[in-house]
Amino acid sequence: MSNNKKRLTAVVVGLGLAGALAACGSSDGGQGSGDSKTVTLVSHDSWAVSKDVIAAFEKQSGYKVDVLKDGDAGQAVNKAILTKDNPQGDVFYGVDNTLLSRALDNGLFQSYEPKGSDTIKPEYRVDQDKHRVTPIDTGDICVNYDKKYFADHELEPPKSLDDLVEPQYKNLLVTENASASSPGLGFLLGTAAKYGDDGWEGYWKKLKANGVKVVDGWEQAYNEEFSGSSSGKKAKGDRPLVVSYASSPPAEVLYTKPKPGTAPTGVAEDTCFRQVEYAGLLANAENTKGGKALLDFLVSKRFQEDMPLNMFVYPVTEGAQVPPEFVKYGPQAKDPETMDPAKIAEHRDQWVKSWTSLVLK
Repeated sequence: MSNNKKRLTAVVVGLGLAGALAACGSSDGGQGSGDSKTVTLVSHDSWAVSKDVIAAFEKQSGYKVDVLKDGDAGQAVNKAILTKDNPQGDVFYGVDNTLLSRALDNGLFQSYEPKGSDTIKPEYRVDQDKHRVTPIDTGDICVNYDKKYFADHELEPPKSLDDLVEPQYKNLLVTENASASSPGLGFLLGTAAKYGDDGWEGYWKKLKANGVKVVDGWEQAYNEEFSGSSSGKKAKGDRPLVVSYASSPPAEVLYTKPKPGTAPTGVAEDTCFRQVEYAGLLANAENTKGGKALLDFLVSKRFQEDMPLNMFVYPVTEGAQVPPEFVKYGPQAKDPETMDPAKIAEHRDQWVKSWTSLVLK
């Protein structure tokens, strides 16, 4: 969680897009040679890592890391598939459980089992026979609410998906396009998990009648439309409910100066869908050796413990510690909706098609 997931642009820093593009177009070695001393990571926009942590990897491995950010997770995955025969980089990070089958079915990754992957918690492991992807982080896609709005209006914030279709919440919710955005798709899948194959469309009809607003991606929803975020306030956002992440409130605390005593936003816990993000060695990577070294690094304790306060997601390895302030302001949902990846693979495209016809037309 990830655009995190997944996601929280208040904490995202630029990591040299122009340099990354240049690195993608040149190499010291041939296809798959692994001779280049630059390894390129392709990711969604929410990739972030502490400078000292990435510097330690570069010193230890001898590889310079360039990062190419390619938009929202859904956009990044689609572009990676379109360019798979001549990929933009060596490792892709940020494909999640909502889109995993699309990446695997299109042959996006080659097999590699990173050193240290035995520490990954069993509940997050997938593709164990081929090892084309490795779990890196997890988070929860949830409806966030603007505490001040609900206090000012003497209105209880919603707690569940059922609440969102009630008349007192009319015209208050903004979500992302499920056909283009990872959190938008996760929210759709959460409703399908909750209401079943035969019930989710009826739920969305009620949600549409209750004034849900749909925008292209997370950045627009959270930083422009949502009244509770620091960026949304500046943009005069007027929607006090937004589909975001359970980890969004700690970002609002930790990256606001002066730091508030409590988070200005809250999470409607019974609206959450569990997201897991993966990374893999791209099928036609130019620097396979560097890519493998980078994947080893992504499951290392140092990187796993660096993620929470940079990308606002939870580690997936045993023994990785989470900062107390992250747990305090962004605890994982106790009982999130989940869905078997095989079911997502079977139904996702048809659900998105039906959702588009129902909600956007």
